[in-house]
Amino acid sequence: MKKRKICVVTGSRAEYGLLYWLIREICKDHSLHSQIIATGTHLSAVFGSTYRDIERDGFTIAKKIPILTSDDSALGVTRSLGKAVTGFATAFRDLKPDWLVVLGDRYEILAAVEAALIAKIPVAHLAGGDITEGAVDDSIRHAITKMSHLHFATHAASARRIRQLGEDPKTIFCPGHIGLDGIRNTDFLSRFELEKSLRFKFRQRNFLITFHPATLDRIPSLRQLDELLSALGRLGTDTGLIFTASNADREGIEMNRKIKSFVSTRDNTCFIASMGQRRYLSAMKYVDAIVGNSSSGIYEAPSFKLPTVNIGDRQRGRQQATSVINCPPQASRIYEAILKALKKNCSKVTNPYGDGRSAPRILRAIKKIRDPQGLLKKKFCDI
Repeated sequence: MKKRKICVVTGSRAEYGLLYWLIREICKDHSLHSQIIATGTHLSAVFGSTYRDIERDGFTIAKKIPILTSDDSALGVTRSLGKAVTGFATAFRDLKPDWLVVLGDRYEILAAVEAALIAKIPVAHLAGGDITEGAVDDSIRHAITKMSHLHFATHAASARRIRQLGEDPKTIFCPGHIGLDGIRNTDFLSRFELEKSLRFKFRQRNFLITFHPATLDRIPSLRQLDELLSALGRLGTDTGLIFTASNADREGIEMNRKIKSFVSTRDNTCFIASMGQRRYLSAMKYVDAIVGNSSSGIYEAPSFKLPTVNIGDRQRGRQQATSVINCPPQASRIYEAILKALKKNCSKVTNPYGDGRSAPRILRAIKKIRDPQGLLKKKFCDI
């Protein structure tokens, strides 16, 4: 019997950390053949050349599609998008996958799905139906939904939105957020091992900080970052600050330069371009709060009973646990929110995004489709 080929696209360290568990399930199934395409920041030395993490995990990368340039302006990002579409078209011609699996809302994922649409490759999309009003990701995510054929929502409200977009209810599943699989299955580093790996000594209090460009905000992302750094500067040397890199959106490169400059003058800080999932989740286990505007503060942090200071509108609209504290990108308000987080009791917080068993559910649903090509001719389902 011919093995069905499932192609998984990953464009960043964070996304791969989530998809790892599904890729592992695919590789364990002898009726399937796994194909991985690496693109985006995976192939950039500036972001840590994280394609090596994929290979260190024992996976084979079928295709590498370099798309990034040193230009993170609107023109530069749009050129990267164009390069990605062409690169994926060539890759799909060569690999001839039976399924394309993608997660989320990045522009390189949009490019992959556009190329798959023309190549008549069925698409399984993870984390559709979510809302993030402060970034272009919101529009990209919904566009991907309309070009996809199986939908795996993180929770019931997102599943309803996918239905509202006209998708067939029979193609919509609600397995939970795949990031929780990592929390359930990861062998966490000890505090000592993590300090040694990061080359960083934990202080009396510690924060894990990720701040990405807010691509739709009227306030420039660099100015918002200045406000965050101003607030963090007030915390004193007894507070440890662990920064991860901003992603490859507009202003992202300059934001990372600014963070590195801040870190270079303070012994209580460190900057890690790529934490990797094990180190990142281990850090969540030991820090006092998550600070920034990353989805990890919404998705994963509640499972650690950990407060999140969520800054600005980038994650506005996502379903949130009671551990999340929202604040505007103003130094005084960020500082107040951090102090509030330090006092917040999150011991009874429930994560609304599932139980950490998403990957097996997703793969079972994909395998049940006997004729993937039969899904290509979609009908809009009116409510």
